[in-house]
Amino acid sequence: MAHVHNVERYGTPPTLAEMEAVAREAYAGVPKELRRFVRDVVIRVEDFPDDETLEELECESPFDLLGLYRGVDLASKSVLDTPQDVDMIHLYRRPILDYWCESGEDLTHLVRHVLIHEIGHHFGLSDDDMERIEESA
Repeated sequence: MAHVHNVERYGTPPTLAEMEAVAREAYAGVPKELRRFVRDVVIRVEDFPDDETLEELECESPFDLLGLYRGVDLASKSVLDTPQDVDMIHLYRRPILDYWCESGEDLTHLVRHVLIHEIGHHFGLSDDDMERIEESA
């Protein structure tokens, strides 16, 4: 499979569909000890967070947010939950690309880092926990 995250491939920024492909590849690289928390997560790529999200999280700019995990943490899940209560990770393409341009990091690694942090924060892990998990991967 050709890797879409090669910087040289892009004469233009990756589209939403291309970012979704990057996100799927990046998610496959998320360590198992985190993925076990999120068996049924949907990853949705959008250009920017919506206004309600920006207000709720008190963001000064739409570029402040790279991703967001929305869902019910494991302790609150119930066997009675309806199937539409699916957990979702939102990835925000434009802020991620902005950060990517500034950092010079590999895009897939950057997206994986965002996914790890969104999953980790949602399930109450500290930044130190996530750093340890990322380094061991």
